[in-house]
Amino acid sequence: MPLTEQTPLITTVHVVPREPRYRHSTLRRFCTIALSTTLIVVVILFLIPINWLPHNNWDDGWDHGTPRPRTSSTRYPYKAWPDSQGLSYNDLQEILLSTPDEAKVREWSRYYTSGPHLAGKNLTQALWTRERWQEFGVSDSNIVAYDVYINYHVDHRLALLESVNVTKDDRPFAAHYDIKYECMMREDVLDEDPTTGLDSSTPTYHGYSASGDVIAEYVYVNFGTYWDFEDLVKANVSLEGKIAISKYGRGFRGLKVKRAQELGMVGIVLYTDPQEDGEITEENGYKTYPDGPARNPSSVQRGSVQYISVAPGDPTTIGYPSKPGVPRQGLSDKIPSIPSVPISYQDALPILQSLNGHGPSASEFNEYWQGGGLAYRNVSYNIGPSPSSLKLHLVNEQEYTITRLWDVIGIINGTQADEVVILGNHRDAWIAGGAGDPNSGSAAMNELIRSFGLALKKGWKPRRTIVFASWDGEEYGLIGSTEWVEEYLPWLSKAAVAYLNVDVGTRGPQFTTAASPLLNELIRKVTGLVRSPNQTIADETVRDTWDGHIRTIGSGSDFTSFQDFAGIPSVDIGFARGHDSPVYHYHSSYDSFHWMDTFGDKKWQYHTTITKVLALLALNLIESPIIPFNATGYAEGLASYIAAVKAKANNSVEHQIPFRDLELAAGRMYNASISFDHRATVLQQRIEHENIPWWKWWQKVKLFHDIRAVNDGYKYLDRHFLHEDGLDGRSWFKHVVYAPGIWTGYAGSTLPGLIEAVDAGNEEGIEVSQRRLSSLS
Repeated sequence: MPLTEQTPLITTVHVVPREPRYRHSTLRRFCTIALSTTLIVVVILFLIPINWLPHNNWDDGWDHGTPRPRTSSTRYPYKAWPDSQGLSYNDLQEILLSTPDEAKVREWSRYYTSGPHLAGKNLTQALWTRERWQEFGVSDSNIVAYDVYINYHVDHRLALLESVNVTKDDRPFAAHYDIKYECMMREDVLDEDPTTGLDSSTPTYHGYSASGDVIAEYVYVNFGTYWDFEDLVKANVSLEGKIAISKYGRGFRGLKVKRAQELGMVGIVLYTDPQEDGEITEENGYKTYPDGPARNPSSVQRGSVQYISVAPGDPTTIGYPSKPGVPRQGLSDKIPSIPSVPISYQDALPILQSLNGHGPSASEFNEYWQGGGLAYRNVSYNIGPSPSSLKLHLVNEQEYTITRLWDVIGIINGTQADEVVILGNHRDAWIAGGAGDPNSGSAAMNELIRSFGLALKKGWKPRRTIVFASWDGEEYGLIGSTEWVEEYLPWLSKAAVAYLNVDVGTRGPQFTTAASPLLNELIRKVTGLVRSPNQTIADETVRDTWDGHIRTIGSGSDFTSFQDFAGIPSVDIGFARGHDSPVYHYHSSYDSFHWMDTFGDKKWQYHTTITKVLALLALNLIESPIIPFNATGYAEGLASYIAAVKAKANNSVEHQIPFRDLELAAGRMYNASISFDHRATVLQQRIEHENIPWWKWWQKVKLFHDIRAVNDGYKYLDRHFLHEDGLDGRSWFKHVVYAPGIWTGYAGSTLPGLIEAVDAGNEEGIEVSQRRLSSLS
């Protein structure tokens, strides 16, 4: 039909059906849906295991020794997990056992002992240490500084005065004092020992001692322990207004000063008696240093008299770091207010001899007063007081200042950033030498870091982060380590696995250690892997020549703030003097490179041996998938501590004190510990015997999660015994199981709050301490 203006605009058009664009379109649509669904399922299955993993809130990186928070969650385990990354465990162990070299440790020791390195006056050594660590491969090594309150020597004097009556016209006119003996107050310069002749040698003085100028009668107080003073009080010996003459030993020197001050004494003099030297004495025919192994008569022990069992660290910033501009606290009950000076036994002789025949004799007291080593020099060890005609003039002038200390901190980042192992040694010393204390440990630390550096160069990546520390200010009161722990406590509480300390690496052939019981089994294992220098039988190990005793950890070195304040399991190791070893001149100028090279460790093998023991302890803690702790040993120790304090309480408290709740709590902990250690053992067996194929990756993720849960349990066990308010009367100490003895300082005290309540006969305090322990167990 032709189109016209009447034709409709819309009309029906007939078309044929359109052919499909693709063949099999239905099949294609099905495949698209199936593949999309599979992708979604895979993503979900990938995200679920990641959510199983523990989250890590800390960055791998450090800024000048400072951890930086991070927001991302923890990484998935590296490809080789649970094996070590880059090198096998056996290869790592071989490097750590074969690298330490006697010539190298001797080189490090010679540098550290070549001049004075007193706290706050050793920046050059800090810079040198950082440079060596960086050369070894620990590029992330930095200096962390603190501004601390300490003292330096200005002047001193100790003189024995004898009054002389002056007459006029045959009648008493006046009295004055003649000098009967003027103490040298210094150590002899020895031609054989160059260190002793340095113009910059440190004077003989006490850290944190009070300035003062007093003239008074004097009293011999044995070792000046709390119990020695109690014996004197019971014997009605007059102490008030007198000067004390005390032997070093059997407790921390600062607590001798503290007790003398509390009893009204006006000063105290401390000396080292040959009694402490065992068989190796001049009396027994041994020549004195430098001609022989006996003590040089002029040797003087310097040291701090801070009240270390009350709180270590800067006494003006207890509980927080000594950074510029921080508020400063008062010094009451932290450091002495009476003067104290150290002297040699050579200077002590005339003072002690002048007491002969005055007052009771030490032989009249109990067994703890017997055995003085100067009887052959005409000392009868009379108590005194000295007659009114004999007095001591004690002068002590100290300059107190706020000065800067320098810690050196080196870091090797691990793949598990929230698990950290820390190793430390202090660098500062009281004298120009310090070949034993602390630089035998410093030399060992350098060799250990050099060994780890070689492993890094071979491609090793540690499982856990490693922190190395060279502390400053330890000698004054554990200052450098304490301030660092106080500053980084939140991070340490989250991340720290253990702290390994080496102070005096060697001063003799006898291996010695103190540790948290969590580490006891590891110590026994590692010492069995390191060959002993003392080969009385072929292939003897350090464990073979060691008596196996592990001391209760107390105080006196840089582990204190880690164990007693932060609850981080700690260990301190070293080689100590044996009964027939040359005398070690502690804190004396004769603790020198020459003494070490001639008497202490002639072949420098004990230096390399302690390096190897420390290295293997660290390796196990760094690389073992499961942290190698033992909770059962901890629980067994706790049960034994409770039994001991119960027996003591029943003998010293008037009424029978029930310990049932505490014993039940300890029993529950013991059972839980056995179960927990068994769980760890099963996981270790799975690691060793199960070879999970790659396509069962979810099983490996689950295993990783189970191991992390066990590791967290081990990591936080010691922290579980921290009491936020601290111990009664010394709140800085937070650990309710371990602390230094309140009147010993060095030696560890177990269940300190409970023990102190028992000693005081405080039944209410005993009950409070029991409730506190039961709630934490």
